[in-house]
Amino acid sequence: MTEELWRLDAITQAELVASGEVTALELVDAAISRIEATEPAVHALAGTDFERAREKARGKLSGPLAGVPFLVKDAAPYPGLRFSMGSRLFAGNVAREATEYSRRIDGAGLIVLGKSTTSELGLLGSTETLLEGVTHNPWDFSRSAGGSSGGAGAAVASGMVSVAHGSDGGGSIRIPASMNGVFGFKPGRGRLVSAAPDDMGGLVSDHALSVSVADSALLYSLTEVDGAIGFVADVDPKRLRIGWYDETVLGRKPTAEVRAALDSTIELCRRLGHQVEETPPPPIDGARTDAFFVLAGQALVGLCQMMEPLLGRPLDERDLEPFTLEVLEWFRTLPPGAVTDAHAAISELGADMRRALERFDVLLCPTIPVEPWEVGTMAPTLDRVTAFERIGTLAGYTAIHNIAGTPAMSVPLGMSQRGLPVGSHFAAAEGREATLFSLAYELEEAAPWRRRLPASR
Repeated sequence: MTEELWRLDAITQAELVASGEVTALELVDAAISRIEATEPAVHALAGTDFERAREKARGKLSGPLAGVPFLVKDAAPYPGLRFSMGSRLFAGNVAREATEYSRRIDGAGLIVLGKSTTSELGLLGSTETLLEGVTHNPWDFSRSAGGSSGGAGAAVASGMVSVAHGSDGGGSIRIPASMNGVFGFKPGRGRLVSAAPDDMGGLVSDHALSVSVADSALLYSLTEVDGAIGFVADVDPKRLRIGWYDETVLGRKPTAEVRAALDSTIELCRRLGHQVEETPPPPIDGARTDAFFVLAGQALVGLCQMMEPLLGRPLDERDLEPFTLEVLEWFRTLPPGAVTDAHAAISELGADMRRALERFDVLLCPTIPVEPWEVGTMAPTLDRVTAFERIGTLAGYTAIHNIAGTPAMSVPLGMSQRGLPVGSHFAAAEGREATLFSLAYELEEAAPWRRRLPASR
């Protein structure tokens, strides 16, 4: 049985440990064996400490997920593991101090095996770095795993772990979830404990990618700031009013494959008894969404001010990737007041999205407008103008919910004719995480996605 443990979701694994049917060490060893079999091709890990994980598994464990293997995205610190943020600048950095998030993870009984890969400083939507190399999509190794939580998405999809930490500043949980065929949930602003020291003014939310809805819902309850939502464990019988649209904030339509997946999801929701109707896309001024990179540029200036005195020289191509350096230089050319204008734009755009949600319980659209893209499409060597254009397209459905601070999720309901996953994106108003989890349970039962396995599994 041990060799099949990786096929189970985290809650089932924990139940086996609690009942004594398997030990935590057996779970950890099964995950390590799976990693050793798949990691050379997928390359989802930025570092591991298997011996420490085994040592913890041999000890006394408690918590609702006691013994379950777990990965932390390398955009967040975990004591004793490298904390590089996908950058050569921090390649030798090791986290020393526990954080509230790491204490919550440990308190849940999760056993951290290592760190998953991320794009440099989480800026790009594809996990391809000069530090780590390319993280491949388990469904097709020529395709990207997405980003910036691409390592987490690929690790869960390939069976290394059943649930993994991710962070989302513009779609960085939901986009990899869609591209890797797993469940990805972004909580509303401030709902969960932050895993990283900087949440970009509230744009970034931490949570997880998982094989099951229940794993995500339980972990949500264990990392929630105030316990307001708790563990959503089943379906609410109330039928929902769901509005759907297919245009991105830049007014772009999805490909035929993605639109077909959206149509299938619309019909599924109707069969389940929900009231589903077409609605105009939210009235969002997509031209203003580059405010994210204004704030990213401000953060990069702060990084320079912190690191350059330590290095005794300016940061350059030895430290940061070409795209990151271009964002930094672009920011330095902006007029005074650009940061203030960016905050104002974010406030206005967020208000637009929140108003659009007032008419419906849930809004439905694609997660991304295309199938998983080829490796190199979002490489860190791209020039800034090209990268900005592609980011605007690929995050055209997701980023607005970071700006609005509203909860959203990607549900792995679709498959293209080429056998690649296509996610469906659902969003709800602030504080309505329970509505999304409840709907996700219902969709999971009606159209189970765990029966579909990528080639690497």
